[in-house]
Amino acid sequence: MSEVSNERKDENTRRVKPSELAQINTLILPPDEKQVGGDHYKTKGIQPIEYIKANELDFFQGNVVKYVTRYKEKNGAEDIKKAIHYCEMILGHIEAEKEKAPIEEGSGVPDLRNHKEWTD
Repeated sequence: MSEVSNERKDENTRRVKPSELAQINTLILPPDEKQVGGDHYKTKGIQPIEYIKANELDFFQGNVVKYVTRYKEKNGAEDIKKAIHYCEMILGHIEAEKEKAPIEEGSGVPDLRNHKEWTD
C-alpha cells in the first residue's frame, strides 16, 4: 500500500506542465543558461555563445560559429548559406584592410595596388 501524505496542499499549488517549464526557465535562469526560441543548441557539448565569448570572436565570426553549429537542427542549407555570407563579409573586410595597409620598402612585397592590370 502506498502512504498517504498528511501534508496540506495550498489551494494555489499545482504541477507544472512540461510545456510551461521552458517558459518558467526563461524567466528565472541567468542569460547564459537559457535559450529563447528553440532547443537547437541543447545537445551541443559547448554552447556557441560560450565558444564565442571564450575566443573573443567579433560579430561576424560569432555568426559563422552560430550558423554552422545549428544548421542540422534548425534551417539546414539556409544556415550554411548564412555562414558563407558572413565568411564573405569577413574576407571583404580583410581585403579592404590589405588595400589600406602600407607596404614597407624592402619587404620584397610588390605594391600592385596601382598597377595597370589591377586598376583597369
